Amino acid sequence: QVQLVESGGGLVQAGGSLRLSCAASGSIFSINAMGWYRQAPGKQRELVADITSGGNTSYLDSVKGRFTISRDNAKNTVYLQMNSLKPEDTALYYCKAAGREVLRFPFESWGQGTQVTVSS
Repeated sequence: QVQLVESGGGLVQAGGSLRLSCAASGSIFSINAMGWYRQAPGKQRELVADITSGGNTSYLDSVKGRFTISRDNAKNTVYLQMNSLKPEDTALYYCKAAGREVLRFPFESWGQGTQVTVSS
């Protein structure tokens, strides 16, 4: 099994910054894509940003230029640097990772979520 543990959420004023971290652990052979999703109350979960093992990234249009995703492959950790935060960024942020376990079985795991609240 592969577990993901997120950290770094919190309460911040509009215009502020937060950095989320997500560390994967367990029987990991390789991790392909890692990403951050978010879900606000009454809304569907949406992909915020993702990054491949080779470093290719993609972003939700509304966060482009403000958020930066990065990863440390040696630590099986993905980060989300969030700058110029807006109240509409308020949501529960989830980390997701997909890859192969030690026995080569594919896996897809989610973290438990970390709350980001941006006050106006």
